[in-house]
Amino acid sequence: MARTRSLTLGPAARPVAIPEAFEWEPTASGTVTLPFHVRWSDPVIAYDMAVRKDRLRVYEQVLREGTEADVRHYVDPNELAENFDELVLPPTVRRRWEDWFERHDEARAEC
Repeated sequence: MARTRSLTLGPAARPVAIPEAFEWEPTASGTVTLPFHVRWSDPVIAYDMAVRKDRLRVYEQVLREGTEADVRHYVDPNELAENFDELVLPPTVRRRWEDWFERHDEARAEC
């Protein structure tokens, strides 16, 4: 069994799901439980999307483990931009999203 991480093993090897467009409307509200492919450890936890702390925990998990559809369902892009520095994310996920923010900032500046 390998005891070290590599580009083909571990969190760095997981794809990062990022929508191409900047604008979308998340549909998650109220109390939510994340799907198993996003939060696969027990116990099942309910998050209140009206509570900022819960919402940001949802964002962290969805950005790390979710699909593009999960991102669009749970994450508000404007709130993500405002609170991105507070999120605890693996370096690979953080870099990919930082690149995404940079591309979209440049695109908005050209308009």
